[in-house]
Amino acid sequence: MLKDKILKLLEDNCLLTHEQIATMVDTDVDTVNNIVEEAKKEGTLLGYRAQINWDNSNIKETTAIIELKITPQQGKGFDAVAERICQYPQVESLFLLSGGFDMLVTVRDKSLRDVALFVSGTLATIDGVTSTATHFILKRYKDNGTIFVNKNDDNRQVIS
Repeated sequence: MLKDKILKLLEDNCLLTHEQIATMVDTDVDTVNNIVEEAKKEGTLLGYRAQINWDNSNIKETTAIIELKITPQQGKGFDAVAERICQYPQVESLFLLSGGFDMLVTVRDKSLRDVALFVSGTLATIDGVTSTATHFILKRYKDNGTIFVNKNDDNRQVIS
């Protein structure tokens, strides 16, 4: 389907112009414009985001993945807790899970201490949160389909 092809191209590279996309999917620019606008209106296309390797910048932040166990609220399930957690600017992503934990939260803040304080002072105190397990990201190898590690050629000599 043409719409799916266009959305996939935008997901892979949000810097593509509508003219480039039209050429790539063999259609006209007006069709691409209409499909993109329709996808925005229906809530399929929510935004554009650059993938940045912050390790190569002057901004030093810490990212953590926090697993949460939640007691669902009657009549609202997990949604009420999720809506509250989403409001915090440190929260980058939030997912409902199957398995041993109920939710997975990705948090980014200035330091390990700031993340720890957010988890212990904010997330853990939310009504319905029964436990947390925090995992700090030490190094990114691949994120959202983007590989972060440099593929350096191995220049060592073979010794036999």
